[in-house]
Amino acid sequence: FFFPSLTSFQQQQQQQQHHMRVMRRGNISATMSRNRCGLLPMGISGIALACIAGKRLAGEVGTFTMSARTISQGYGRAVLTGRSHEFQRLRAQPVAAVATPTETDVEKDFEGLANMLKDASALEGIGGLLGWDEMTMMPPGAAQARAAQKSALSSVIHAKRTDPTLGDILGRLKSSSDSLDRYKQATVREAARAYQKATAISDDIVRREADLESRAYQGWVKAREEKNWALFAPLLKEWVGLRQERAALIDPSRPAYDVLADDYDAGLTAKRVTEVFSRVRDGLVPLLRDLRSKGVKPDDSWLKGDFETGEQAKLCKEISVALGFNLDRGRLDTSVHPFTGGAHPTDVRMTTRFKTDDLTEGLTGAIHETGHALYEQGRNLEFDGLPVNSAAGMAIHESQSLLWERMVALSRPFAEYLLPKLQASFPDTFSTDRTAQSLYEALNTVKDVSLIRVEADEVNYPMHVILRFEIEKGLIEGTVDVDDVPKLWNQKMKEYLGVEPADDAQGCLQDLHWSMGAIGYFPTYTLGAMSAVQIFNAATRDIPNLDEAIASGDFAPLRNWLNKKIHALGSLHPKADDLLQAVTGKALDPDEFLKYLEAKYHTIYKLA
Repeated sequence: FFFPSLTSFQQQQQQQQHHMRVMRRGNISATMSRNRCGLLPMGISGIALACIAGKRLAGEVGTFTMSARTISQGYGRAVLTGRSHEFQRLRAQPVAAVATPTETDVEKDFEGLANMLKDASALEGIGGLLGWDEMTMMPPGAAQARAAQKSALSSVIHAKRTDPTLGDILGRLKSSSDSLDRYKQATVREAARAYQKATAISDDIVRREADLESRAYQGWVKAREEKNWALFAPLLKEWVGLRQERAALIDPSRPAYDVLADDYDAGLTAKRVTEVFSRVRDGLVPLLRDLRSKGVKPDDSWLKGDFETGEQAKLCKEISVALGFNLDRGRLDTSVHPFTGGAHPTDVRMTTRFKTDDLTEGLTGAIHETGHALYEQGRNLEFDGLPVNSAAGMAIHESQSLLWERMVALSRPFAEYLLPKLQASFPDTFSTDRTAQSLYEALNTVKDVSLIRVEADEVNYPMHVILRFEIEKGLIEGTVDVDDVPKLWNQKMKEYLGVEPADDAQGCLQDLHWSMGAIGYFPTYTLGAMSAVQIFNAATRDIPNLDEAIASGDFAPLRNWLNKKIHALGSLHPKADDLLQAVTGKALDPDEFLKYLEAKYHTIYKLA
């Protein structure tokens, strides 16, 4: 799970209206002060706009007119001086060729845009630290104070993200950015997209969201501890209402779930998710049936034992560093739910959790979060603080964590690397007669009972995500009541996975996402898993002897390839499918994912 470095769960969730909507082109009013000379600046590029388009402003020296285009583009200036409310003099200082601003004008505008965006990004980094601390170190009694801190910070960030000056600069750059390089053009595109969403929402909502985020997280922790959905239900009702309100303000013409999902993956819709998930479900149901009824299940009993958590943490840290995690720019801790967050690519915080009787959860969790962390640490600092330097959506972010967790850590070559380390850390369990092949097969056993999403094998996992998608979509559409979630959850678990949770902690309270208002996030996990397969297959084609490198513990070739192809590009491509097309030669393909699972597990389970 990737937790962005903001005071709220998702960057777009922080960028809301503070003072006013964007001034529309050609409809700009000027405010005169009777106690000062001239006009008060209106916040449009710092220029005092002198008249409404098409109207005239009279002074002692005559009449002056500015065109709507001059006002809206801001490349002309009106400088006014005078006594009290009388104008002694009106002097126009037009810039030549206003209709076609020079490259210098455009570059200056971009510099102004970049400075504003970087200031907001720095404040969001503070929010990231507040969020990380809340989930790892903060004493429970500080919850109310933390909620107030996050609410206040959200409002400050929100003011910067919705500054009318920012909107004016974006308005000019959107129509004159052809002279900019492609990274700067992408910055303008992503900033304009975020600004459009931000200016649709009130400051009241951003404060309510930040406050609810803290209250709901603490409520979720308590409800999970007591295995009681009723303790969390009122808080989720608040989130559902807020999310419905947000979606209606951003775009009332679109389905609410689509508006929310777009925050996590640009252009993602419930219709597209349903189509992809239907194809995946149709392929997985017979595969799971064949594995369980006809396959030869590997022996994984020897992976159970008594694993001291301190030794687990030491091993996980060693492997994380070997994969490429830079401890000078990050840290690894424990939390109720594994996540990656922090303040900046130079300050990445990730967490995992451990079980004394199950080594694999802490290990795979740490590797999963390392994948997120490598993405964050690999961002291109040339564009530090700019939206083009952000991840290309959460599906791609999840693809990076799942690529390292599944395509690498659950591979046969990685078993060669891992086995000696397990034998050194836990010699009583991992005797010298164990082989890399037996470890590979044991780690890839398909569970007969799969209750917990983060502990699920890669064949069962998509069914967990489909279940969550269907429920949260129903919550937003109003077809599912919050109070009915436990019953519906258990029904779908029985239908999709053949098992029913014993209590709410094993069921509908196992994930933190809804406590943070992250409705629309869950589909990105399975979309990310499918993307991971395509990306890794492309890497295998490009990198000679990749299997041998992984087996020997040399992860640099793959890490460097991913950094060049994925991490450093940030949001250069508008959508995840555009990035996949550039990296793999095609958009997301569910069939490639299904073929990978079928080939791998038919071999492990000895199916013809």
